Amino acid sequence: MKYKKYEVKTQEQNLSKNRGIGILYGIGVGPGDPELVTLKAVRIVGECDTVILPAKSKEDCIAYGIMKEACGKIAEKELICMPFPMTKDESRLTAAHEQICLEIKKLLDNGRQVAFLTIGDPTVYSTYQYIHKRVVKGGYEAHIVNGVPSFCAAAGALGISLADNKEEIHVIPASYEIGKTAEFSGTRIYMKSGKKLGELKQMLQKQQKDSRLEVYSVENCGMMNEKITTEVEKLDDTSGYLTIVIVKEH
Repeated sequence: MKYKKYEVKTQEQNLSKNRGIGILYGIGVGPGDPELVTLKAVRIVGECDTVILPAKSKEDCIAYGIMKEACGKIAEKELICMPFPMTKDESRLTAAHEQICLEIKKLLDNGRQVAFLTIGDPTVYSTYQYIHKRVVKGGYEAHIVNGVPSFCAAAGALGISLADNKEEIHVIPASYEIGKTAEFSGTRIYMKSGKKLGELKQMLQKQQKDSRLEVYSVENCGMMNEKITTEVEKLDDTSGYLTIVIVKEH
């Protein structure tokens, strides 16, 4: 079986062809278990010159910790930390994204092959997308290397199906408004639920009085401190940012 393979050229190879422009790779490292990091992600990180970590330090970067277990070569790479502000202020976010994009473009202009690590999958609520769009718009080459989405890994940890037959699936960013989501049928997946767990718990308790619900939560899926809950009443208001809540309505 043939498949598409990205050939990662070295900085020297790029410069020798007088093109001199590097390529950006958005690398999804999966939810937390290093064994779920894809072979493609390991290969490309091993072949890149520079690895971008969206955190203040490599110690603070969950994605780096996961990839380090899967690809020992990452420790030999040039590591650059580029933290993203945790805010909903659009002006601050835009300014940060523009600055980070500018720094990455400088690396690409110098022929560096650049891997940008992100937890989960780069196409699902990922900060990488803000950079990817700007880099591509600027005329640079960029590729997305998919990772296992956290909600799929969470369903696997729970031993459940996300959807069967004609059931719908709704993926919801729980850090925003969730009030109207109770009206959605099928399976609801609340991503990054940590700070909204109290509000979500109250909503589900109220809904449970009139509907038959299955409610699950997985915190830090695939990590050593993974925590699974299978009842609404046991949802922990103090759970961390990387908490997924799955609701199935019958």
